[in-house]
Amino acid sequence: MKKCAFIYNPESGKTNNKKDIKKISDLLEKNGYEMIACPTEYKGHAIKIVEELVDVDLVISCGGDGTLNEVVTGNLNRENKLLLGHLPTGTTNDIGAMYGYTKNIITNLQLLLNGAVKNVDVCLINNRPFIYVGCIGNYVDIAYNTPRHLKRNFGRFGYIINAINELKRNIKKYEITYEIDGKIFSGEYSFIFISNTSGIGGFKNIYDDVKLDDEMFEVAMISVFNKPQLAMTMTAVLTSDINNVKGVTYYRTNNFSVTFKEVPSESWCIDGEEMKHNDKTFNFSINKEINMLVPKKNIVKLFKNVEEVDNLK
Repeated sequence: MKKCAFIYNPESGKTNNKKDIKKISDLLEKNGYEMIACPTEYKGHAIKIVEELVDVDLVISCGGDGTLNEVVTGNLNRENKLLLGHLPTGTTNDIGAMYGYTKNIITNLQLLLNGAVKNVDVCLINNRPFIYVGCIGNYVDIAYNTPRHLKRNFGRFGYIINAINELKRNIKKYEITYEIDGKIFSGEYSFIFISNTSGIGGFKNIYDDVKLDDEMFEVAMISVFNKPQLAMTMTAVLTSDINNVKGVTYYRTNNFSVTFKEVPSESWCIDGEEMKHNDKTFNFSINKEINMLVPKKNIVKLFKNVEEVDNLK
């Protein structure tokens, strides 16, 4: 029988009792896997778990975007890479929505096990990986500073509750120089988003035709500096072609670096978690070493190389 390491965050979503874990174990067994249960105990624990796994055929992360980030990070630290899968049980679950998962974890597990193996792009910021989004600017810290009890009790609305206080702050202005595809530009911006997803923060279809295996990521830089203008800009981003939104500079690339005039006091937010730093320059690139088992539902939409879909069995 094959072995599956099931790495889950007991504080995220539905994987917090023995009944749920038993159902997951039974379904894995029916599909030919002996489950190795690996609950995380602290931030960064999933990285260590993956680094130390031996004789495992599949690793499934179960939790929010941060749990998946740690599993991918641990896998990239390995010499022999493992096959990964992900079951979303976090609060916003943009990754889960993108892949076409339901709200039922058992249904989602079966979708995953009936899925296909695909090579996926992993974005790097100064060689630190992120799967979903890396961003900097006012208010992006809401993703990692919202108290857990608000997220647990109110779900996505918990972020909104926390955001009400955060929005009292004035919008920060960054003076930057950036290089993209060999060309150098400069300007003042309030937000920078680098992503490999069609939706961010629960908002879907921000970008058209995002592919997860095309060795490209999306860059959106916003140059608005007051709250009414920011609200209008974000509404326009959600309702029209981002290429035509005033105040937004947009690129699709695989080679981007940005240098701030001063070390930004704000942390980067990567996959919903805080990335502290002491740097002025940040380089972004793509890593192609990760293979993931994904549901077949949205493969045609999400992957460029559809003809290379491989069945797990």
